[in-house]
Amino acid sequence: MDPANHFISLDQAKKMAAEYRKGKEVILNGQYAGKNILPTCETFSRQAFDKILENSECASIRIYYGMDEGLKIHSIIVGVNSKGEDILTAPDSSIAGDDIIENGDRCPVICPTTSGITEFD
Repeated sequence: MDPANHFISLDQAKKMAAEYRKGKEVILNGQYAGKNILPTCETFSRQAFDKILENSECASIRIYYGMDEGLKIHSIIVGVNSKGEDILTAPDSSIAGDDIIENGDRCPVICPTTSGITEFD
């Protein structure tokens, strides 16, 4: 996988973010619109990513999307090995380990004050 293929221009990022902001409430059924189900963004600490990336088997990062009990969409981030497999090392799947990232600062609610990519309502 060529890492250069993952980068886009600021103009492309702005265009995509604007389209998402315009369409995120439209794509939801009327009963779900206006309830901040789809986030504008999520912010995570560098330490969380460093912890995943320090695993010598980690070749990539994968982002899943999940939904909490309040129907809010969240990013779920895991390391991926060179075979394309999730790296899940916690011995007990019911206990939080240090191999799955979530609990980011979700916007709307905790939003950046400024952004070069998007505007905040």
